[in-house]
Amino acid sequence: MILTKESILKEIHNKRIKVEPFVLENVGPGSLDLTLSNEFRTFKKIHNIVEISEHSDFTNLTNLEKTDDYFVIMPGESVFGITVERITLPPDICGWLEGRSTFARFGLMVHITASYIQPGIDNRQVLEMFNASQIPLAIKSGLKICQFIFERCEGSAVYQGRYKNQQL
Repeated sequence: MILTKESILKEIHNKRIKVEPFVLENVGPGSLDLTLSNEFRTFKKIHNIVEISEHSDFTNLTNLEKTDDYFVIMPGESVFGITVERITLPPDICGWLEGRSTFARFGLMVHITASYIQPGIDNRQVLEMFNASQIPLAIKSGLKICQFIFERCEGSAVYQGRYKNQQL
C-alpha cells in the first residue's frame, strides 16, 4: 500500500521514517521530493572491454566531482548523482525512487534502473542519471530531482546488502 501525505507525515512525526534534512514543502500527495547534491560520478574514458559481475566496483571506472555550479550531462551520457537527504526506513516500509515528469520531458532519466528501495535502509539515495535527449542538459544542486514513494510491507525485513551504507 502506497503512503499518502497524511500517512507519510504521521510516520515522520512518530520517528518511524527519518528524513534528514526534512522540508515539509517537499511532501506531496503521495511522495516526498528529494533534492540533488553537488556530488557527481562521471565515467572515465576507457577503450578496453569492461567485464561486469556481481562483484564489479563502479568506483574504479568513475571520477568523483563536486561543483557548486551547473553540472552538464551530455547527450547519451550516464552519470551518478546523490540526494542531499538521508532516508531511514523501518523494517515494514520500503520505497521507490522515481524521476519527475518535468525533467523527463527534457529527456533526463533520473533513475534508470534499480528504483526499488529496501526496507530498513539508512542512507542517501544514489541516482543513476542518463541524458536521453540530443541536447546538453544542465542541472544544479538543490534541484528537486526525484520523488520517493513509500510503500508498506507485509511483514518486516532489514536490508543488509552491498549498498547498505552507500556513498557516491
